[in-house]
Amino acid sequence: MIYLDHSATTPVNEEVFRKMKPYFSEKFGNASSIHSYGLEAFEAVEETRKKVADFLGADPKEVLFTSGATESDNLAVFGVAEAQEKEGKKLSELHFITTSVEHPAIEEPFLKLKRKGAQVTFLPVQSNGIVDLKEVEKAIQDNTVFISMVYVNSEVGAKQPIKEVGRLVKNVREIRKKKNNLLPLLFHTDAVQAANFFTCDVNELGVDLMSLSGHKVYGPKGVGALFVRRGVKLMPQQIGGHQENNLRSGTYNVPAIVGMGEALKIVKRDRAKNNVYLRSLQKKLIDGILNKVPQAHLTTDVKNSSPAHVHFIFPGAEGESVLMDLDLNGICVSTGSACASSSLKSSSTLAAMGVSKEIVHGAIRMTLGLDNTEEQIDKVLEILPKVVEKYRSMSPDDLFTSEK
Repeated sequence: MIYLDHSATTPVNEEVFRKMKPYFSEKFGNASSIHSYGLEAFEAVEETRKKVADFLGADPKEVLFTSGATESDNLAVFGVAEAQEKEGKKLSELHFITTSVEHPAIEEPFLKLKRKGAQVTFLPVQSNGIVDLKEVEKAIQDNTVFISMVYVNSEVGAKQPIKEVGRLVKNVREIRKKKNNLLPLLFHTDAVQAANFFTCDVNELGVDLMSLSGHKVYGPKGVGALFVRRGVKLMPQQIGGHQENNLRSGTYNVPAIVGMGEALKIVKRDRAKNNVYLRSLQKKLIDGILNKVPQAHLTTDVKNSSPAHVHFIFPGAEGESVLMDLDLNGICVSTGSACASSSLKSSSTLAAMGVSKEIVHGAIRMTLGLDNTEEQIDKVLEILPKVVEKYRSMSPDDLFTSEK
């Protein structure tokens, strides 16, 4: 099988698995227990916290472990909003900013806040899926308390100007201070799709909160992290214990936590050389498709994307049909975000980018990984054009000739 769905999940690195293995059966203690087995597990958690903090350029006390990025995102959004309510602010008086190309784990919490009366701005994006910095600046109001912007979009791979937004947020804070506006302005990014490829140094980026996921960085599923800068007020969303400084209750998933820390350590070590390799595969795949598939629409802006994403629209060929046919030929791809794959609605990301409804269902996302080879790309370029042509031959001519 040729696996081209690494944005959905990645295989666990062998080094990572070896690091995790003892904590399943040999060092199996509960990290909250005070006997020797528990202390051994606790020490493993705290050692991992240091690894994650090193990856982020943060203090270990600023790292919270969660069950994954969805929980981290929810904790960031709802945690900040509820902390403001606890301070005596009415939700209806507060303004939040996000983008129109967020993962559902961010989009849906903001929609819920909006239903509860909060003011929420969903920033538009340009045709390449990237927010215009001027739009961000224009959207910030005196009562804006929180901005959340995905670092890399999971569908088309668009990389947002996080560092530039971070500088903008810092400037607005300074202006507020001079005006004696005491409202906080916090900046969060979901860095799940970015961690493999781009710096996640929270000080360099100027973020106050950052979400990470283990299984997107060649680590295990079921574990994530949330960076929370010291001084940021956050209300817990999961209660019933006293773990994570009372901000996230629940028994520690020690093997997964250990695995995530090791995975991030490896990412930091190998990121530069891995990026060079993936860019070469990305170029080979894109050039091949553009050369072999007529009217293929490349929706990934390569100059402003991750090196792993290759997103195309093939007018006249239903994406789901192409996906299933490729799977029968031993090639795994997707049509969009894995977390939204069960939904039949059109991609909100592609809609925000201005892709017409007539061709949006011809979308195919291929995301590269370290296990992919040039020989595999050659095989894809041999099979994919035939599959697209097969389904185009079954479609009406007007759909096939539709333009973006």
